[in-house]
Amino acid sequence: MPKEKKKEEYVVSGEKILEKVNELIKEGNARKILIKNEKKEVILEVPLTIGVVGTILAPVLAAIGALAALITNCTIEVIRKE
Repeated sequence: MPKEKKKEEYVVSGEKILEKVNELIKEGNARKILIKNEKKEVILEVPLTIGVVGTILAPVLAAIGALAALITNCTIEVIRKE
C-alpha cells in the first residue's frame, strides 16, 4: 500500500522564514516545502529528496534568506510522507 502524503501549513513573518525552513529540514521527514506569498501564490518550491543534503541546500537556503527580506508574511506548506 502506498504511503499517504500529509500536508501542514505554517504562517510566519518574513524574518522567521529561514529559521522555520531549517527546523523543518532538520526534522527529516519533509519531502517538499512550498513558500507562498500573502495571495497564496507559490514563490519558491524546495523538493527534499534523500540525496539532497548540505552543499546542495546551501544555495536554496541563501535564496530563502533573500526572499525573507522581500516579504512580510508568508505561508510555508510542508508535504511529508507518513
